Amino acid sequence: MTRKTTIAFALALASAAPLMLSLVPSAAQAQGVAPYQPSGVLSLNAQASADVPQDVVNITLFYEQEASDPASLTNTLNQHADAALRQAKGVSGVTARTGSFSISPSTDRNGHISGWRGRTEIILESHDFAAASKLAGQIASNMQVGEVQFSLSPEAQRAAEQKLAGEAIASFRQQATASAQAFGYSSYTIREVNIGRNGVMPRPMMMMARAASFEAKSDSAPVPIEAGTSTVTVNVSGSVQMK
Repeated sequence: MTRKTTIAFALALASAAPLMLSLVPSAAQAQGVAPYQPSGVLSLNAQASADVPQDVVNITLFYEQEASDPASLTNTLNQHADAALRQAKGVSGVTARTGSFSISPSTDRNGHISGWRGRTEIILESHDFAAASKLAGQIASNMQVGEVQFSLSPEAQRAAEQKLAGEAIASFRQQATASAQAFGYSSYTIREVNIGRNGVMPRPMMMMARAASFEAKSDSAPVPIEAGTSTVTVNVSGSVQMK
């Protein structure tokens, strides 16, 4: 190797060295460096739940009819629904609205339309179970009671969640205090905390009424109803720094 060649090779190595060095940090970063984890950090979770009495009732009443043509059938169904809505309009504390409405053809063995069958519904909703039950019994002379469902109102749910949030937070803090002491620490600070609401898990008290049993009634007796409960749950999760 000549002197000129040796000098050129040395200069090439010198110019490449910074590039080689600059690749080292990138390779280390590619391998991934675990973030710093402080000691004495504890993750906790607390939960509070309660069974809350359902305070809303929905009563579905329906009327079914068959006819030779859909126009007359529609008129008959509307008459029954309108009569029930007028009857419910004067009852304080109960709201009434229309439910589903359907008309479908009936066919014979040859697949030809032999008639029409229709169904209309109205739905009563109230916080006053006694008033809704009485009204449903009165309307049962015109329409049949099909279903009774209970639920928890948004107001009752929010009130329950507010109370349960306080209980869950208190439980979270108690766990943090007890755990810190068990690990030999004297106190703690909260690093992060999340409050989650799991919504409502209903325990429905649902009644499917048999048509014949209500068709036989002529005394407009109140519909027997009894509400159940809904389970409301609040979760508190997070981490604390023990000190």
